[in-house]
Amino acid sequence: MAFLDAQDRERLRAAIEAAERRTSGELVTVIARASDRYRYIPLLWAAVISLSLPGLVGYGTWLAEYLAGDWPPASPDFSGLYVWQLASFALLVALFQWPALKMRLIPRHICRQRAARLAREQFLVQGIGSTRDRTGVLIFVSVAEHYVEIIADQGIYTRVDPQAWSDIVDELVRQVRAGRVGEGFVAAVESCGIFLATHFPRPADDRDELPNHLIEL
Repeated sequence: MAFLDAQDRERLRAAIEAAERRTSGELVTVIARASDRYRYIPLLWAAVISLSLPGLVGYGTWLAEYLAGDWPPASPDFSGLYVWQLASFALLVALFQWPALKMRLIPRHICRQRAARLAREQFLVQGIGSTRDRTGVLIFVSVAEHYVEIIADQGIYTRVDPQAWSDIVDELVRQVRAGRVGEGFVAAVESCGIFLATHFPRPADDRDELPNHLIEL
């Protein structure tokens, strides 16, 4: 399923072309549904919960008998518990594949690490570091992690503080969280275009070197 409809993709392409007519910067937009499959962490949670069942059953039995006045409590009956452990593990593994729930199980720092790594991979894969004047700029969004990053190549990075992009990134993050990915992307491209045109106006011999369409992973 596409992240943006055809109208949003066309608006984004037009916004990139309009921005690049005023600057030597080359804007590339990439969006990913998620930056990783995160398979092992949901499995780990399912295993921990399933393995905790004997302790939970034993404590529950002891507490019930204590409250009922039966002392000393009888040893809990664990017969058949192994089957329940296997069943609960299988059920939890399936349940934790639901994307909205899965992402809540992943520590925030791991989400950021995976998304940052994918952003840098895409910077290389899309050839953003290969422009003539090293003026490529990546606008990267990973939807599941609500992660946004702008990465500028050396020609821009050495002259512009990376923090200069922070307002654009913050606004795009807000739009992604609100589910307005298309609107956020277009606004981010327009803001980047204004910023780049001020610092890196387009020379007469400039040429379009990178794709203007949205790249969807």
